[in-house]
Amino acid sequence: MGYRIFRDSQGTEWQTWDVIPRMEERRVAERRTRAVVPPHSELRSRSDRRKGAGHRGVLTAALNEGWLCFEAEEQKRRLAPIPQDWERCAVPRLEEYCVQATPVRRVTRGLSTINLTT
Repeated sequence: MGYRIFRDSQGTEWQTWDVIPRMEERRVAERRTRAVVPPHSELRSRSDRRKGAGHRGVLTAALNEGWLCFEAEEQKRRLAPIPQDWERCAVPRLEEYCVQATPVRRVTRGLSTINLTT
C-alpha cells in the first residue's frame, strides 16, 4: 500500500493511500436481476431491517480493482480506478485527482468514527 501526505492549493492537508480489496470482497458476477415484485409486498423476514453487526458488503464492479482514498480533517474522498502515477506525480496532479474523487459519507458510532466505504 502506497501512502502520501500533501497540502492542496487551499491549504488543506490530505492523507492519500491506495486500497486494494481482498478477493473475497470483490463481486465476481452481477447478481442483480429485474424480478417483478408484487405491489405492497414485504420481502424482508425480520422486523429489524439493519444489517447484522460485522457485515461487510460485496464491492461493486467499479471498485473491484481498488481505489485511491483521500482523507482530510473534515472530509474523505475515493477515486477509482487508481491512477498509475499517483505515488510519484507532482502535488498539483495529485490535487487534480483529489478534486475528481467522489466524497464519501462517514458514519459516527459512539466515540469513534467508522467509515463503511473505505
